Amino acid sequence: MNLPRLRVSGAVVRRWLQPGIGFKRWLVVVFVGELLLALAGALLLRQVYREYEFSGPGQTALYLLTMQFVPYWVRGLIVATAGTALFVYGSWRSVRVLMGPFLNSEGDQPLVEVIYQKRFLARGPKTVVIGGGTGLSTLLRGIKEHTSNITAVVTVADDGGSSGRLREELGIPAVGDIRNCIAALADSEPLMTELLQYRFPGEADASLGGHTIGNLLLAAMSSIQGDDFEEGVRQMNRVLAVRGQVVPATGTPVTLHARLIDGAEVTGQSEIAKSPKVDRIWLTPENVSASDDALRAIDEADLIVIGPGSLYTSIMPSLLLPELFAAVRSSTAVRLYICNVATQLGETQGYDLADHVSALERHTGPGWIDAVLANNQFAAKRPGGYVAEPVKLRWPPATVVSGTAIPRLVLEDVVDPENAHHHDSARLAAAVIRVFELESFGRRHARISRTA
Repeated sequence: MNLPRLRVSGAVVRRWLQPGIGFKRWLVVVFVGELLLALAGALLLRQVYREYEFSGPGQTALYLLTMQFVPYWVRGLIVATAGTALFVYGSWRSVRVLMGPFLNSEGDQPLVEVIYQKRFLARGPKTVVIGGGTGLSTLLRGIKEHTSNITAVVTVADDGGSSGRLREELGIPAVGDIRNCIAALADSEPLMTELLQYRFPGEADASLGGHTIGNLLLAAMSSIQGDDFEEGVRQMNRVLAVRGQVVPATGTPVTLHARLIDGAEVTGQSEIAKSPKVDRIWLTPENVSASDDALRAIDEADLIVIGPGSLYTSIMPSLLLPELFAAVRSSTAVRLYICNVATQLGETQGYDLADHVSALERHTGPGWIDAVLANNQFAAKRPGGYVAEPVKLRWPPATVVSGTAIPRLVLEDVVDPENAHHHDSARLAAAVIRVFELESFGRRHARISRTA
């Protein structure tokens, strides 16, 4: 068996020495042990040199071995050099032999990265992200580089495409957004992610045409678990080595409804997404129970992130679950809303920043959002056929109730420079962590001031 080649670089060495890995302390212990052994050996050799003179007949080999033909300082230099070389080479080979079975055959992830993920990232803030669609997946790909304590609470109101067909045929909640989030958080090889996202060619009315492998796997796992959808998603997290967990907002299929400003009513997520001037949305059946895993994660969270994603069809459906929103509202975590970088043709056409927050508060109530993160860079490239526009930064929302604290507004460059319609995952995640640290510091400072 060919063992993977360990890549050695300055970045890898710095990662080994980074605080939080838990490696340096044991390296010091090993070094002290080696030092004591070396000292003991030196004392023994010193005594041998004092009492014995290997210069008689038949002692030529011992004479050469003890290097009595060179000065003492040269002997020390030779022994130290040989010892250092053997120690480094032996340690390197030992790590290769011991850790080889745990690394993939191509060695595309250094051992130190595996340890970093398991140890350092495990100390990151307990983060709950609520939403769905492309925006949520984008954030998850970035935030998993800062913490592995992630729970993605995903909407299940989708009724279009492969998810809609499986929902109609099998009676399970929508799985498309869950699949995307699992792919974003999976530590599996890129080929596995490509497999999850593979869509069978052919017409949508064919047996497999239009279905994705990931959707079918989730449906199959749910069936294997006795038609327990939540347990099926839980097992998919485990099988695909997801960093954190992806959970459905509810295990019950729900339907999204909307009333437009002109009084017309629209049913179904796919239809609402195309409808401008939404006045109100709601779910049926009403008072559906939220996922136990989602409620538990919210209760333990340090940071709750709402969005990014389609305002009415990806973010709000989860917050319309009474149990889930009650848990968010009563949470002591930092609650951050991330506004989209661009409007969406249909549901948020013409919306500015204040309109997004006002719509959110109109459906849930004011005073529960601690901070709002919005993009302030408008020079990103606009893709061909771009019909949206950057979200304008009007603030604060007009619907803020008198006496209610206005959320802190944080403006950052979080847009993808190559696509003005999407966030940049790395920039967005870094900005989220900065907001969390700022809010946490402010809360600690306020507590200290009150007790002083």
